[in-house]
Amino acid sequence: MHLRPVQFVDAPFAYPDGAVARLAGGMQWFAAYEVIDGGAKRVLPVADIPALGGRAAALHARFTAPRPPLMLGERTLRFDQPVVAAILNMTPDSFSDGGTHHDDPAAAAAAGMTMAGAGAALIDVGGESTRPGAAQVWEEDEAKRVVPVIERLATAGALVSIDTRKALVMERALAAGAAIVNDVSALLWDKRAVEIVAHAACPVIIMHSPDPEKGGHGSGGYRNVATDVFDWLETRVDALVAAGIERTKIIVDPGIGFGKSLHDNLALINALAMFHGLGCPVMLGASRKRLIGALSNEAPVTERLGGSVALALKGADAGVQLLRVHDVAETVQALRIWRGLRDRAFVG
Repeated sequence: MHLRPVQFVDAPFAYPDGAVARLAGGMQWFAAYEVIDGGAKRVLPVADIPALGGRAAALHARFTAPRPPLMLGERTLRFDQPVVAAILNMTPDSFSDGGTHHDDPAAAAAAGMTMAGAGAALIDVGGESTRPGAAQVWEEDEAKRVVPVIERLATAGALVSIDTRKALVMERALAAGAAIVNDVSALLWDKRAVEIVAHAACPVIIMHSPDPEKGGHGSGGYRNVATDVFDWLETRVDALVAAGIERTKIIVDPGIGFGKSLHDNLALINALAMFHGLGCPVMLGASRKRLIGALSNEAPVTERLGGSVALALKGADAGVQLLRVHDVAETVQALRIWRGLRDRAFVG
C-alpha cells in the first residue's frame, strides 16, 4: 500500500478537528489521501486512514510528523518551509555550468558566498559530473577540486554539503568543513561510504537511480515509477538506519533525470508529496534539467530559468523542504512570493 496526500487546503480553520492534516510540519495542509493498493486507486479522507490498518497508520504518522531541524555547529537547517541548496560545480564538464569555476577555488568560494547572500541555505559543492557519459574522476583529483573551496566557504560561515560518491572525498570534505554528504548513489557506489557517514554522524542526502553502483543512468523498467522509487528509497533508508545512521539525518531525493524518461520524470514530480511518507525531508533537484528542454522546444541549458523556477514552485506546493538549484536569486524570490501567498491564505 502507498499513500499520496491530495486535496490540499489553504488553512485548517474551516474544517472539523481531524479532517485535515499538516504535511511534515510544514506549510501545507491536506484533507485526503490517494490510496494506491496494487493497481487500484481510491481517495479517502484523512480521518479514515487509520482504519486501513498498520501500514496505512504508520505512513500517516510519517506524513504528519514534523521534520526536526538539523543543528550543524553554529548553523541550523530548518525544514518547516522550503529552502534553497545552491549548486556549485568544480568540474570542467558538468551539463550546465561545467568549467565556470574550474581550477579557481577563490573565485568559486566567492560565487558560493554570493549565492549564500542571495538566500541559499546550503552550498552543494561537487567535483565530478554525473551527466550521462561523463568520465569518472580519480578520487584524489576530485578531492583536490573541492577541498580548497569547502575550506573557504566553511571559514566564511556558509553551510556546505559535498556532492560525491567517493568515501575518500567525503572524508576530506567533512574534515575541511562540509557538514552534509550528498550522494547520488545513496551510499552504494563506494563500499566505505556508509561507514564514513555513520562514523561522522553527519546528515546524508540519498538519491534514487536504477543502477547506482554503475553510474545511475541505466533503464529503470518501472511498473509504476512513483511507487517503485518510493519502495527503493524506503528500503535504502531502512538499511542506513540499521547501519547506524539516524533517520532524522537522512534526506531523500527521487532522482529526477537519473534513469528516467520524460514520462517518468513528470509522473515523479506530480507524485512528490508521496515521498513524505518516508518520514524524511525531501530534496528536489530538477534545475535546468533535460525535461525542461523537452517541454519547451528544446531550449538549451542556458535558457531554462523559467522551467526551473516552475518546477521549484511545484516542489514547494508538494511540501518539498530542500530545492537544489543553479539560479539562486530567482528561485529565492519566487519562494518569497509563494511564502507570502501561503501566509495570506493562512490568516484568511
